[in-house]
Amino acid sequence: MPGRVALTTPPARLARAFDARLEVPDPGPREDAAPGEQVAALILHDETGVLVQARWGMVMSGRVNARGRPVMETIVNARAETVFGKSAFAGVGRAVLPVDAWYEWTGTAGRKTRWRIGAADGGLLAFAAIADVWTAPGGTRVRQLATLTCAPNADVADYHHRMPVILPDAAAVGVWLTAPADRAAALLAPLPGGRLSVRRSELK
Repeated sequence: MPGRVALTTPPARLARAFDARLEVPDPGPREDAAPGEQVAALILHDETGVLVQARWGMVMSGRVNARGRPVMETIVNARAETVFGKSAFAGVGRAVLPVDAWYEWTGTAGRKTRWRIGAADGGLLAFAAIADVWTAPGGTRVRQLATLTCAPNADVADYHHRMPVILPDAAAVGVWLTAPADRAAALLAPLPGGRLSVRRSELK
């Protein structure tokens, strides 16, 4: 389950990779982006893919659960199995979080090993995400997203019991951003094994 991600691909190259319009400033290489920070996100605007800046982590203030009670926590990752059924996520949009890799840790406290998980071919990964715009106290509008997670594939199972939902190709990215919920939900499955590589990270 992603808790940190890396994205060193320049925004202009991201825009070309996703055939998208670029609206995100270049934040420089991000080897260790954490929840709460700004990340590049692909959204759909007027039927065109646009790369924008969004905060990784959705403040759920103003939403209610199935019992009608307010949901106040911040969501970084949401379970793919329930995201289309929970009232707390009603009306959210969809987005894609492009990354070069994400990190997982194994071991005990004080002796943890960080692992870098990326595409076996060295290319970009496209995480399925949900997104909306939160109005903060004072009226500031904040674009925000949360990544979706699913059961791990064989590449990831030794490192975590969850993994991000990874859209396998450009066609899947298009379906995720544009298709009705039933078609989009069919994409919320583990990436087939053999398409990811795992190596020990040099970061602590």
